[in-house]
Amino acid sequence: MKSVNEQRSGLLYGIGAYGMWGLVPLFWPLLKPAGAMEILAHRMVWSLAVVGVVLVAVRRWAWIGELVRQPRRLGLIAVAATVITVNWGLYIWAVNNGQVVEASLGYFINPLVTIAMGVLLLKERLRPAQWAAVGIGFAAVLVLAIGYGQPPWISLILAFSFATYGLIKKKVNLGGVESLAAETAIQFLPALGYLLWIGSHGGATFGAQGAGHAALLAATGIVTAAPLVCFGAAAIRVPLSTLGLLQYLAPMFQFGLGVLYFHEAMPPERWAGFSLVWAALALLTWDALRTARRGRWEAGRLAAVALTGAGAGGLPSAAGPASEPAPAAKSAR
Repeated sequence: MKSVNEQRSGLLYGIGAYGMWGLVPLFWPLLKPAGAMEILAHRMVWSLAVVGVVLVAVRRWAWIGELVRQPRRLGLIAVAATVITVNWGLYIWAVNNGQVVEASLGYFINPLVTIAMGVLLLKERLRPAQWAAVGIGFAAVLVLAIGYGQPPWISLILAFSFATYGLIKKKVNLGGVESLAAETAIQFLPALGYLLWIGSHGGATFGAQGAGHAALLAATGIVTAAPLVCFGAAAIRVPLSTLGLLQYLAPMFQFGLGVLYFHEAMPPERWAGFSLVWAALALLTWDALRTARRGRWEAGRLAAVALTGAGAGGLPSAAGPASEPAPAAKSAR
């Protein structure tokens, strides 16, 4: 069982990770006049440099040999790199074009999209509360589409691309830093080639806007890797249910920045759509907490039954067979 101090540090790591992801909209505008494509290319190049330094520091290289001997996993990583490229590029473009609120919506509805993909692609079975949450989320998208006159494409592409990325990462089953290293290694040559091409045509801002601007572009690697390292530290210290709750911090910060700092418009239909999404997420959170509590109760009951049986020489107690569930457990199913 993890110590209280370890869990506390894990919680702080988790808050740090999602806090950095939530506040990153403040960073991308600092890189202007660089365009979204140039920023994206620098992010890929410098991210590989940063995770390379991390891997040297922790001396984790064995996974590379294993990975190159598995073409299927390499193919999945290539797909993941492509999908996250779309996600990163669109997010940077959205922030630098006054669409922070709509970008935040993408990460609010991402858990709902992930659940829907689990049903459609993995044939997972949903509990009634999860079905209700997905239905409410679909209604929210309809409300926003009617209000905008078109579907919220930025939000939907961000949500589906990140959900697809998560699904692929689940199948690849590689650590966070290692996975980022593999993905950025695939991205590196195209990104570097693009930067050299725009540089040869006089379109690069790296170096042309001064040393400070060049340093900020190089810092995209740290901005990408730092929250991921914190997330990895949190994931091994706190329960998955806690991480599931912390994930809402990032879009909440993004939404707050969009409304309060960037002063983006929030017409009634946008408030209505966001309210439905928040209601769906509240329902998901309630269902997850209830399920986790029920699981802990059942685990405790089984442990108590096992101890009772062991104390009686392995024989059922006088109250009845050891496998008989308590009435409360029956009614909870």
